[in-house]
Amino acid sequence: MSGDVQLELWLSEYKMDALSSVLEEQGTSVEKRMQEMLIDLYAELVPVETQQEIRARMDAEYAAAQAAEEAARKYTAFCVREAGVKSFFQLDRSESILEVAKFLRRYVRERQGQGIAALQTSAFARMDPVTAERYDQLLTLRMEAPNKVTGVFDLDFDRQELSAVDAAEGWKTWSMQDVSTAIYHAYRKNRLRPELYMARFLEKLEGKELTSAGHLSARDISFSEEITEVDGLLDFYMETNFDVDAAFGTNVCTGENDDTLNVYANYDMAAGQICDGLEVDLHWADGREESVEYRLNAVEKATLLRKMDAYCLEQTGQTLADYSAQLMAEDMTPPTQPAM
Repeated sequence: MSGDVQLELWLSEYKMDALSSVLEEQGTSVEKRMQEMLIDLYAELVPVETQQEIRARMDAEYAAAQAAEEAARKYTAFCVREAGVKSFFQLDRSESILEVAKFLRRYVRERQGQGIAALQTSAFARMDPVTAERYDQLLTLRMEAPNKVTGVFDLDFDRQELSAVDAAEGWKTWSMQDVSTAIYHAYRKNRLRPELYMARFLEKLEGKELTSAGHLSARDISFSEEITEVDGLLDFYMETNFDVDAAFGTNVCTGENDDTLNVYANYDMAAGQICDGLEVDLHWADGREESVEYRLNAVEKATLLRKMDAYCLEQTGQTLADYSAQLMAEDMTPPTQPAM
């Protein structure tokens, strides 16, 4: 981007002192007055068309510089839950799960004060509060542009859980205690290459993932039965071989009752996207039925879409987009008239 040009002028020291004194009394300075006169001179002598061309060129250069600066910027997002309250934060730099785990190691061991207060006085002290809408944007970007949003973390101090977004696999959730233990073992050996610390950390967490409401992971999502089409929606029956009680707040994973749960994920063919919520139907043993609301966030939608696409290819030999296009085309085809 173009810069400013510095002009050099000369004036007797005595004259400069006298002029500065007068202008100071008027609330200005030699530099300010000279700058104003130079701008006036430019406006008077340079043709308007040329001024407009220069302004357009400067605006374009500024916009390009801003875009380059934004492209180079990295973000980390946090959702913090404590005492039933959600707070959202953005950090304008890249942070890995290892740094979050180190913080949780100290927090779990010391238990001093509230979790959110401890977080704001830790290595993440410079994070800025953001709206829920901005946090949702960062969730979406984490899946679409993982080099831009390098980490999204949900610290639930009420349930003592840490959830993190893996750009390839979606949400992953562990207990804070397991995270604390894993980071301890990862750093027991010093002077390892950075990637080895991450490998050791994830190895210690292997098999300890939890099912968590709002954080359905790839391992929680699988389908069975035929894909059906109803009113422009493709219905996928989700297998319930995960902890549905933890996910939906029900009580069916028990021998104390014969309640059952049916879960469907829907794909809007015309919009080409996952519907906003799951259909969760609770069937009580006494014959009653109840619908349980479950809203999907951007990460869960992206994970579901990938799983649906793979299942559709397996069942129909077509991608989700191609299968949807075929069904919609068939619905638009007028019926054949019988021959007279």
